[in-house]
Amino acid sequence: MARIRPATQDDIGALVALEDGFPEEDRFSRRTWQRLLRGNTAIILSQSGDATLGAAITLFRKGNRTARLYSIIVADTARGKGISDQLLKESEDISRQRTCTLMRLEVRESNARAIRLYERHSYRVMARAVQYYPDGEAALKMEKPLSGIPSEDT
Repeated sequence: MARIRPATQDDIGALVALEDGFPEEDRFSRRTWQRLLRGNTAIILSQSGDATLGAAITLFRKGNRTARLYSIIVADTARGKGISDQLLKESEDISRQRTCTLMRLEVRESNARAIRLYERHSYRVMARAVQYYPDGEAALKMEKPLSGIPSEDT
């Protein structure tokens, strides 16, 4: 299994490269990645050797016990290998360590693969946001209560 580690400023090139397949309006600029890495976030990478297989971004607000999973990105060459599951579990564990009790996220309504991932991990649709994305696509707003202690298998 791939190794998970926190991202650093040195990883910005790899993070930008992971988003190459995203619609342009959904990509982060280098400046945005720099800001995120300095902010109240947890950005983790999945790596095998020197290859970056994926990343996850979780946002936190001071005084708020709800974490927001902003994105999970997996390289095309690493799809179907459990990287998304691993990144999601680790993001949940980090959120629990920060005393969060709820994880929320938004996902494109057309992203069936991601929706199945979240449903497998007990996320439930709480709302639908019409024209949520810049291209006008709707989003499903999903959430999951976080309970217990961080898992030991990550």
